[in-house]
Amino acid sequence: MWTFIHKLGSPKWFYVISARLLPWFWAAAAVLIVVGSIWGLAFAPADYQQGNSFRIIYVHVPAAFLAQSIFVAMAVSGLIFMVWKIKIADMAAAMMAPLGAAMTFIALFSGAVWGVPTWGTWWMWDARLTSMLILLFLYVGVIALRGAFSSRDSASRAASVLALVGVINIPIIKYSVDWWYTLHQPATFSVTSRPAMPLEMWMPLLIMVLGFYCFFIALTLTRTRSEILRREATKHWVRELAGEGR
Repeated sequence: MWTFIHKLGSPKWFYVISARLLPWFWAAAAVLIVVGSIWGLAFAPADYQQGNSFRIIYVHVPAAFLAQSIFVAMAVSGLIFMVWKIKIADMAAAMMAPLGAAMTFIALFSGAVWGVPTWGTWWMWDARLTSMLILLFLYVGVIALRGAFSSRDSASRAASVLALVGVINIPIIKYSVDWWYTLHQPATFSVTSRPAMPLEMWMPLLIMVLGFYCFFIALTLTRTRSEILRREATKHWVRELAGEGR
């Protein structure tokens, strides 16, 4: 196990191993998202209170989950980079940030659209909404820091520090509906209690969440592989690989 983890820290081995995993994650993402979308948007029953407007949950919840998970993954990758100087961790963190920002924006926008029929307004300074907006600002800050330094190492360290500090916002997002009075509904998923929704509504949501996570892994692997080739362009193994591709 440790040998495998050690190999993953090598750009060459990561590039080789990820090539074997990529087709599986792309295929899983495509199948899960298509199945979840069709099931949730076309065949799941309408909500008894919200009618068909509730169907935005099949985009909103997976995007919100992924937005928070990506930031945690960035913080962990930043810690690994700062403590053990593993370049792959920094490359992966840099490639995750734009997708995390996009997922946060999608979660905020879809939540705003959902809020019109539910709350009668596009936006409320609700604890959950405000903390998610802060998450978007943190993503923008991480991306901006990576482009603000002439030294790549300095930019990586600054972005890693911000990710590590900003990760404190994740439990605030998660527990905001419990700590403060909020219009936002409680968590849709819980490991300690049964889902409030019937199975025919909850199952396509679970499929969509899994599909979004497979998409995140596949896209991160793909973009990290491209970053490896860019940063390691002068290495012998990359030149050999380029020669084989001609």
